[in-house]
Amino acid sequence: MSQARSSYAIGTGLFIVLGFAALAYLATQTSSLANVHQGDSYTVKAEFTNIGQLKERAPVKIAGVRVGQVQSIALASDHDVADVTLSIDKRYNHIPRDSVATIFTSGLLGDQYVGIEYGQAKQVVAAGGSLARTKSSQPLEEMLGKFFGAGGVVDNVGGSYAVTADFTNVGTLSVGAPVKMAGVVIGRVQSVRVDPVKLNARVVLAIDKRYNQIPDDSSAAVFTSGLIGSQYVAIQPGGSPDALKNGDEMILTQSAMQLEDLIGKFMVNGSPGDKKDAGDGKK
Repeated sequence: MSQARSSYAIGTGLFIVLGFAALAYLATQTSSLANVHQGDSYTVKAEFTNIGQLKERAPVKIAGVRVGQVQSIALASDHDVADVTLSIDKRYNHIPRDSVATIFTSGLLGDQYVGIEYGQAKQVVAAGGSLARTKSSQPLEEMLGKFFGAGGVVDNVGGSYAVTADFTNVGTLSVGAPVKMAGVVIGRVQSVRVDPVKLNARVVLAIDKRYNQIPDDSSAAVFTSGLIGSQYVAIQPGGSPDALKNGDEMILTQSAMQLEDLIGKFMVNGSPGDKKDAGDGKK
């Protein structure tokens, strides 16, 4: 009996040891602290408005392949953004300068890492250079907003110019909402406030400096993504030879259409089918 108990205890102990060993192995395989060999490397900087739980030595990936790691993270001394230094293997030294660095999460509750999506520029990021286009870590609220159609917005820290637009009704438009042109995100809503003089909503749009040839007679409208999605600002280019500049105001605007207004218009005007039937009756 004593021998049987001893064998049982030994078996239980081995099972526990093997369990801890398996957990340790999985941790080293999934953790951002995994010891991955990296040869000669060069550094690239990127600024993020929110790094979430990103840590030093977190992976840097391109197309899902690890090409480097996060070397350091520090708070910028001159403004409230995080300076992140990426150490990238020298074999991958042809990253276009307009590439986008995004903070992703591995799985649902995994560690965070930096993913680089190639741009189209012919110039490449040199050693010690910076990736100006970044997407920060997204809180749960922003992820839900994207699910309902808000779309992702590139931060472009230090690479945007501001224009204002007045609306009589902005609906549920909020700070951080996308600014789009031809369906492509070109910026974000920087602020939304009430003008005490005009008694309307004054919206400041932060637009990527790459899009600096938008005609100054362009119009801005507040639209909704899908049926119950988030709202965004859409810019329809005009025909003026002069372009919008930092601090300019967009004169032509279209406010958010409320559900009650849409129902009212439908009830007053009727459906296209009703109009057609009425015309046939006159004949």
